[in-house]
Amino acid sequence: MFNAEEGGKMKLVIPLAGFGTRMRPHTWVRPKPLLPVAGKPMLGHILEKFRELPIEEYVFIVGWLGDQVKTYIEENYKIPARFVEQRELLGQSHAIWLAREYLEGPMFMTYVDTLFDDVDFSDLNETGLDGLIFTKYEEDPRRFGVVQTNAEGWATRLIEKPSSIENKTVLMGLYYFNDGAWLARACEELMERNIQTKGEYYIADTVTLMIQEGAKFKTREVGVWLDTGKPDTTLLTHRYILEHGYDNSFEAPRPGVSIIPPVQIHPKAVVERSVIGPYVSIGKGAQVRDSILRDTIIDEDAEVEAALLENSLVGRWAKLSGTFRQLNLGDSSTEA
Repeated sequence: MFNAEEGGKMKLVIPLAGFGTRMRPHTWVRPKPLLPVAGKPMLGHILEKFRELPIEEYVFIVGWLGDQVKTYIEENYKIPARFVEQRELLGQSHAIWLAREYLEGPMFMTYVDTLFDDVDFSDLNETGLDGLIFTKYEEDPRRFGVVQTNAEGWATRLIEKPSSIENKTVLMGLYYFNDGAWLARACEELMERNIQTKGEYYIADTVTLMIQEGAKFKTREVGVWLDTGKPDTTLLTHRYILEHGYDNSFEAPRPGVSIIPPVQIHPKAVVERSVIGPYVSIGKGAQVRDSILRDTIIDEDAEVEAALLENSLVGRWAKLSGTFRQLNLGDSSTEA
């Protein structure tokens, strides 16, 4: 485990400046990291994964609607946090470079649409180790990045968006760097040399530069890797979270309501004459009446009446009735 006295101040850096276009219409008025999954914004679930580590400073690289991220952190977490704005979306390495003045010492970096579980965070002070690249086996790696290793297990190259499927050791968006300042310098060099992949500056290319400069990285496979980048993957992640600690179906029963676990129903939600579950979360202030819901997320203050919903996302303040379908309904929308 990391020793703060030996290694300096540990940081967690989270780039989250993207527009979240694949999660529209929900991301027109709210950044993707704040969309709810099982009763909590995805950003909250990510922060929870690091709670056992001695993180002493948090760096959030924000963009679209970033003021909402800042407000969420300040209202819900007593943590030393810095916020850096990325106005031009030039890529991951550009985002990290913008935060360069805060990156002295060891750091973790993770993406906010990546949820992980069953991760080994031990031996971060291993002699000769400059960093860890966390990976997962994937049959088709072409949407992601991959890492190549030599016979001794050291990373030799990272490839973003590979054209072949031979290498199935996929980059899942979680890294540890023993020296954040070296990472920042490599990001700057990447941009000075204009090394881009599909028009962006990727962390995969930056880490490859570091390896070429002599950095030693090992790979470490995670047990669980989930995604909230699209509505369908968000619902799959929602299922996993409900199954692993967020089911509250055992709490006070609601007369006239049939609940099929796992579900997450906020105590201040109104649910009447309905069948809820499995895999449903209902946010604070939401009202659900005379409905059947499964595999569905109902956000705060939404109103659902006489509806049958499956595989659906219903935004804040949305109103719908008499619906028998799959829906992706944004905030303040009306469907009848």
